[in-house]
Amino acid sequence: MRYTLFGRTGLRVSELALGTMTFGEESGWGADQETGARILDTYADAGGNFVDTANIYASGASERILGELLAGRRDRFVLASKYTCGTRDGDPNAAGNHRKNLVRSVEDSPTRLRTDRLDVLWVHARDNFTPVAEVMRALDDLVRTGKVLYVGVSDWPAWEIAQADTLAELRGWTCFAGSQVRYSLLDRTPERELLPQARAFDHAVCAWAPLAAGRLTGKYRRGQRGRLDVLGERPSAWEEEVVDAVLEIAESGGWSPAQVALAWLLGRPGNIVPIVSATRPEQLADNLAGTGVRLDADARARLDEVSAVPLGFPHDFLRETHVTRNVYGDRWPDIEDRRSTHRRTVHDVL
Repeated sequence: MRYTLFGRTGLRVSELALGTMTFGEESGWGADQETGARILDTYADAGGNFVDTANIYASGASERILGELLAGRRDRFVLASKYTCGTRDGDPNAAGNHRKNLVRSVEDSPTRLRTDRLDVLWVHARDNFTPVAEVMRALDDLVRTGKVLYVGVSDWPAWEIAQADTLAELRGWTCFAGSQVRYSLLDRTPERELLPQARAFDHAVCAWAPLAAGRLTGKYRRGQRGRLDVLGERPSAWEEEVVDAVLEIAESGGWSPAQVALAWLLGRPGNIVPIVSATRPEQLADNLAGTGVRLDADARARLDEVSAVPLGFPHDFLRETHVTRNVYGDRWPDIEDRRSTHRRTVHDVL
């Protein structure tokens, strides 16, 4: 396992994070504690150190199980949890981004996790009732107390993440260091706004559902069951074409389809950290082996092409040749941005 930095901080996290939404059987599916222990050990033995949970996963059982499994080795892991979603029916303040729910969650989660702090706290989703300024000031207060070391944001619009970070920076508050987005070969819509915003603000991007709920593993082609059977979802013709490409590239390279899908994600621009989860240790081991897969240019180009989504306005409009010439002048093909780590042309920027 290799490591990367968590956004614009010095915190080192492994290139794959372990998602533990599967820990606990309270939701009617998932892994029991014994299986969870083997999954966590498989991840740790591979060098993984970034563990992600949430206060609502398995009705709190995920955090409780992790707390027991991490006993005696807590400090070797970067432990992340989330708050926002409702934890008690009938109480309107048991959900949301507001300060009351935040403070309560940062009292309850560490108790279940048997720790005195959260290394990373994610805001789980955007609550439009709570002002952005309230969220950022309340998060900063917790960081100053030491109960939370770093903060991140999940499932927010890009413009509000930019607003939040800009406000925090101007007022000397703690900024977001990472973003969580749903991102895979079957959902590249974050490339429209969320990923450019994350690169501009130096966020680490944790990609959840990197295998698209198992679609990209080929399991449904083999007749295996999964969550999509419960949801009653059926793949579109476009999805089938993407999965075809993944399966063919996997077969030609001697890899599993999951390894190909994860290798593609790890090769995308920006600091992408896929969140992998499993209900069986061997399933996780297969995913972890994706860090060693190197796709050649032809395979990557095929996956890029078959999975591409329209970027929409204004992105597609600004890429039209006559528009690019009008905006950047007739010498635009000769312009190269050398200010960033990777040299970029005008089309790279767009």
